[in-house]
Amino acid sequence: MNETSARRNFLKAATALAAASGIGLNVNHTAQAANHGSRPPQIPPGKSVTRIAFGSCAKESKEQPIWNSIIATRPDLFLFLGDNIYGDTRDMNVLREKYARFGAIPGVKELRETVPHLAIWDDHDYGENDAGVEYPMKEESRRIFCDFWGEPADSPRRTQDGIYASYLFGSRGRRVQIIMPDVRFNRTPILKLDLGGKAYDVWAKELEQAGKPVPGPYARNPDQKATMLGERQWRWLEAQLKIPADVRIIASGLQVLADFPGWEGWTNYARDHQRLIELIRNTRANGVIFLSGDTHYAELSRLDVNVPYPLYDLTSSGLTEVWPVLPPNDLRVGEALREANFGVIEIDWGMAPQLRLEIRDSNGLTRMAHRIKLGELKV
Repeated sequence: MNETSARRNFLKAATALAAASGIGLNVNHTAQAANHGSRPPQIPPGKSVTRIAFGSCAKESKEQPIWNSIIATRPDLFLFLGDNIYGDTRDMNVLREKYARFGAIPGVKELRETVPHLAIWDDHDYGENDAGVEYPMKEESRRIFCDFWGEPADSPRRTQDGIYASYLFGSRGRRVQIIMPDVRFNRTPILKLDLGGKAYDVWAKELEQAGKPVPGPYARNPDQKATMLGERQWRWLEAQLKIPADVRIIASGLQVLADFPGWEGWTNYARDHQRLIELIRNTRANGVIFLSGDTHYAELSRLDVNVPYPLYDLTSSGLTEVWPVLPPNDLRVGEALREANFGVIEIDWGMAPQLRLEIRDSNGLTRMAHRIKLGELKV
């Protein structure tokens, strides 16, 4: 047996063992060595995940009282969905210092010591506002990210083309898959709207004064070669969606469904946006829910046309940041929330399993809620 075949067989066996025993397996990994950072708390083998909290956009220089409310919800798992710090630098000493400042915040420190958690980045912790493949410090930033979040020395997140990762929790019938794509490392540079020669601030102010929605400055890219993920990550994602799971959470730093805010999102890349939907259909990946961040406001988006089943994207942003205006989104369900917030998914594993999607404010009060029957999320 050659090395490639041996590795493939090992991964199959490891995944099967994890699924049977309920281990939270990062299916990128073949083995684990000592962490460079502190090892986060682990979900016990066999434990069903019933409550997942998540959030994004936490400026490390600001007070962050919201962590007390997050910890009080007693989540089984917390997902950091990017902009976990506002690095925005090509000086890696500055980036390290900002991570250190974030990690020293009492609420962050307590959560990292007591609650199992996973992390992905967005642009500001990647290193530069709205950056993609063109960011010149991405390898150095990757090392700092992996060290801070305690990635094992042999983690593929340290060497592959991006920090994407996938995890399995629970046992058959109650299996939760967390898929965290990297929407920065390989992403084609974004296109800008034609604003008629006006500066964006001037253009946006005119719309606001006219009482119109104020989109961002970016346009859809119709180029068939433009991509969010890059081809290797697409092949990886297809493999993940073929792994048996009952609930699949695709946790993206950027919004997946919103149409069309004019800021960064999957919809900026027309081919990849459609490719994601077709991949869910073709792999018969049931139970998909999208979680996202980035926007500095919270909302729920629903798409039910030309999709394998109704798709939902619950956006929570930010933990400290609030956007001054609300961009348009034709897929928005109900009202958006423009104040500090975090998201919660409650999974009811009863006779007729259901998901409750929530947005809670900094005091832990539920401000948005939507219930979905898991049986409706089937190809």
